[in-house]
Amino acid sequence: MKFMMLVKHAENSGPPPKELMDAIAILSEEAVKDHTMLGSGGLAPTAQSTRVRVSKGQLTVTDGPFTEAKEVVGGYAQFELQSKEEAIKGAVRFMELHRKHWPGWEGETEIRQIFGPEDFEQFCKQQLQTATK
Repeated sequence: MKFMMLVKHAENSGPPPKELMDAIAILSEEAVKDHTMLGSGGLAPTAQSTRVRVSKGQLTVTDGPFTEAKEVVGGYAQFELQSKEEAIKGAVRFMELHRKHWPGWEGETEIRQIFGPEDFEQFCKQQLQTATK
């Protein structure tokens, strides 16, 4: 099963401490050696972002920063794991590093399963069964 982990935090939380980045690098190296991490990265601030949106049939392009953004996705990682429970365990370990090396920081890691064609078909069947109950 593939999972995407999205790290969310306040836009103005500032750069992470070096100690945290070093600890994340060690954690990432372990995941790469285990062949569970497929990729990861930090994301630029919204000031360097652009949104392309469709609303009411109209397409708009807006450059950042986005004043309404109270919480942003600051980074991501993709994993190939055996279960959602394994993904949760990894996210807890990752967030423990934040708690240890960046006192006062607040944020979250959202875990989302990545659907391939085989997963999406099964998901649609489950949704249909749920809707007909």
